[in-house]
Amino acid sequence: MHIEDFHQYCLSKKAVTEEFPFGPETLVFKVGGKIFALSGLDNPEFSVNLKCDPTYAEELRENYEEVQPGYHMNKKHWNTISFEGNLSEELLQKLIDHSYELVVKSLSKQKRLEFGLD
Repeated sequence: MHIEDFHQYCLSKKAVTEEFPFGPETLVFKVGGKIFALSGLDNPEFSVNLKCDPTYAEELRENYEEVQPGYHMNKKHWNTISFEGNLSEELLQKLIDHSYELVVKSLSKQKRLEFGLD
């Protein structure tokens, strides 16, 4: 999956915003004001930090060398995924979906209603 595809896939999700809160070199996607994906644009290798259930995160790290503990993130809840490795586009989309859904579930009922996510 190329960065353009990643960008379009994230923006296709409901109530997603694209921001640069850490400067022009870090692309951030939020749902309901909370981050679910971020990527450094100045890295030679395209990788993305995605939120992940801790048990699933460990399983992914054990099975795929492209999945590492989240760089500059809480390593229990975030993975850094290399999008230039051998992971299928289907799996990459599944990991983006998983991150998005975890963040949506963490929003208050009021926030989910406000953003049309309930």
